[in-house]
Order: sequence, then C-alpha cells, then structure tokens
Amino acid sequence: MYVCICFAVSETELSGVIAAGARTEEEVGDACSAGTGCGSCLDRICDRLSAVDPLHGLRVAADAA
Repeated sequence: MYVCICFAVSETELSGVIAAGARTEEEVGDACSAGTGCGSCLDRICDRLSAVDPLHGLRVAADAA
C-alpha cells in the first residue's frame, strides 16, 4: 500500500527510511520525497514517526512555539 501517492512511496519504503534514521517529516522527504508533494500523507508519516519516537509530535509542537 502507498503512503505517498504523489511519489509512489510504499509503507515498506517508508519503514526503511525510518529504520535508517529519519526522525522528522523533513528527513523522510529528503530520503524518499514522501510528504513533499500535496502533503496529504504528512499525517500518516507523522503517525509512523511517533510510533518509533513517542515524543516526535511533542517536540515539533514545542519547536513551533
């Protein structure tokens, strides 16, 4: 199944990018372009990042403040 339709990024590819060390949406985008098109997949990417780093969303919100 695709996570990012714009760039045909599969769940498997996203898992690999995260396993290789990507910890932000920007790092995921740099690695495989997911999230850099229309943006509709950013919530799914964020969910996957939060699964490996429970503080992911909290740090993003704190950095924005």
